[in-house]
Amino acid sequence: MNKKDQRLHLLQHQHTRLQKRLILLRQRSDNLSKWRLILFVGGILLGVGAFFQWGPVVWLGVTAVSLIPFVVSVVVHRRVDTAVTRFAIWQEMKQAHIARMTLDWANLPAAAHFPVPAEHPFAVDLDLVGEFSLHQLLDTAVSLEGSQKLHSWLLNQQPEAEVVQARQALVRELAQQTRFRERLNLQARLAIEDRSGQWAGQQLLTWLQAGSGGRSLRPLLIALAGLAALNWLLFAGYQFWQWPPLWLGSVLLYGVVFITLGFQRTDTLFSDVMFLTDRLRVLNGVFAFLEAWRFGKMPQTATLCHLFLIGEERPSAHIKKVQRVVTGVGLRQNWLLGFVLNALLPWDIYFAYRLDQCRTDLAAQLPRWLEVWFELEATSSLATFSYLNPGELAWPILEATKSPNLAATRLGHPLIPSPQRVGNEVRLDEAQAIYLITGSNMAGKSSLLRTIGVNLALAYAGGPVVAQSFSASWLRLFASIRVADSLNDGFSFFYAEVRRLSQLLTALNDVGERPLLFLIDEIFRGTNNRERLIGSRAYIQALAQGSGLGAIATHDLELVQLADETARLVNVHFRDDVMNGRMIFDYKLYPGPCPTTNALKIMKLAGLPMTVETD
Repeated sequence: MNKKDQRLHLLQHQHTRLQKRLILLRQRSDNLSKWRLILFVGGILLGVGAFFQWGPVVWLGVTAVSLIPFVVSVVVHRRVDTAVTRFAIWQEMKQAHIARMTLDWANLPAAAHFPVPAEHPFAVDLDLVGEFSLHQLLDTAVSLEGSQKLHSWLLNQQPEAEVVQARQALVRELAQQTRFRERLNLQARLAIEDRSGQWAGQQLLTWLQAGSGGRSLRPLLIALAGLAALNWLLFAGYQFWQWPPLWLGSVLLYGVVFITLGFQRTDTLFSDVMFLTDRLRVLNGVFAFLEAWRFGKMPQTATLCHLFLIGEERPSAHIKKVQRVVTGVGLRQNWLLGFVLNALLPWDIYFAYRLDQCRTDLAAQLPRWLEVWFELEATSSLATFSYLNPGELAWPILEATKSPNLAATRLGHPLIPSPQRVGNEVRLDEAQAIYLITGSNMAGKSSLLRTIGVNLALAYAGGPVVAQSFSASWLRLFASIRVADSLNDGFSFFYAEVRRLSQLLTALNDVGERPLLFLIDEIFRGTNNRERLIGSRAYIQALAQGSGLGAIATHDLELVQLADETARLVNVHFRDDVMNGRMIFDYKLYPGPCPTTNALKIMKLAGLPMTVETD
């Protein structure tokens, strides 16, 4: 049993244990629900009996004592229900990990969708984003912005060397810290009501940045506070020193000012507080966890999380201020208590003013805290990918070199299940800059193109790659693999393909830019054989004159002769065979041009009518 199978077995065992634990906890919760009802009804009946037997005085005592078991059962029941929620989330996390290891897409969280520019040079071609994509496989983020950050890393066209190197160091560190990653994920999920969704921080940031009325409320608060103090003074003089009832006039003035100027400025106070409470519930758990965690063996993570380790800068100090405002606003939700509080003091005005202060404070601090959390979520996604695939991944070596290069051994595709995945050696450099890949249908040509591109995108995102070893210089990636026509824009397939290849050639010849790594599947497939061959020869020769690297898959065996005429072009191929009436592929890359084709064999095996001899 290899390392990955051992880890998969461990996760399956943990999932089974959690399932058994959940069954017991849910049974206990059901029993406690019954006991709560029995204890409550029993306490009420005892109280009623005591009332008729001994009167109201004894009734109060008996009722209070008899309901103590009920209160205790409520507390215990809540703890059990909290444990049920916690274990259910743990189980969901383990199930998702198992699904990621086995590529069980049905049990993976739904893919998050973010806009992708129509002219992006490789997003759609390499299955990096969207349904059944690399992003869906990797993404463990609870926050929408953490997921979006991972999305942007995978699609980054100009990764910065220092940023990627630092990120890779952080990912490597987090890959060894399974407990930290899963506890961080758990804290966020515990506070989200819809566990199938993601927490969106932009709503909170937009609310905070919408502005506040703190400065306009201050004069009103001072005026009403002064009137409230005057009310108390005049009332005390009336009660104790026989002053005239001037307090009636000041109270009336206080009421008029409060109603005319105060109501319109506090009408959204409760809804604002509820919104802020709901949004901060997730952050409170996450930030409290980060503040309490000991980062002794995690220097990279500690550097990222330094804001959570500085006394007055800690989020908990700021969130406590918000919680005090929430408590104050909550007291006045009882209409009678709210009336009394506002009659005696400008209660709502004061807490609206304090809420605006908290809003200003959070608007300045929260973006920095969120950015740390989003960064942790995105890097944890890459780290989890490393943890779930032991023995199959390598940490890429990315260096600036004088000439472009890419070299990998046992390079495989992360979206192909491990048992079916075949690794290949790829080496592109100044001497052999362009692979011309020939081979039969379904032999693996397009998959190799995507394998190269996906792993380079993973490397530039800061993650590990599916290979035994991987090294590359800093390149720009461009693919023409999945080209589609556009009815809206009036583009035929051929015209869309020509546009794409033209953009690729322009990018290849950009002066001052990094060398290009291009991946092309079937040049000019949208036209007839003769014109395709003429155009393909000219296009490949133009590519060979550039300074980039690339791989081109083709069915046109006539093109293999270009390797004898064109420097930096090398022929490689995939093979196939027919055994017992079935096509057999080994998906291994071999040097030289492909000696056979299989289109007619496939048609014959499918039972299609043949007019030529195919044996």
